[in-house]
Amino acid sequence: MNERFGAGQRPSDSADSVVPFPIAPVLPQVSFDRLELRTIFNLYGRRVAEGEWRDYAIDFRRDKAVFSIYRRTSETPLYRIEKDPKLARRQGAYAVIAAATGLVMKRGHDLGRVLAVLEKPLRAV
Repeated sequence: MNERFGAGQRPSDSADSVVPFPIAPVLPQVSFDRLELRTIFNLYGRRVAEGEWRDYAIDFRRDKAVFSIYRRTSETPLYRIEKDPKLARRQGAYAVIAAATGLVMKRGHDLGRVLAVLEKPLRAV
């Protein structure tokens, strides 16, 4: 009798080999980095303080990242701020889109300049 096995035990193939657990492939995902989110949330916070915007949603997809801005939670978004790295060399990775019509309001390479289209113009008091 083999010394590895005690009385009443017998060798089996499954005890000697380990079957690895199948791991799903990790798919790349586009997201906003910390500085981009800071810029977006600075604008968002000012507009919430003014009472114009009330809710937001962030969606990270394989091809682009989307920050949606809502006037009310139950409505469709007013604007979408999109980051699409495929367009970075041509038109710019960032875009502000009017969600109701799908109109691209501004597109560019610099997020701050693209978000300027959503800023209120200054007025003399």
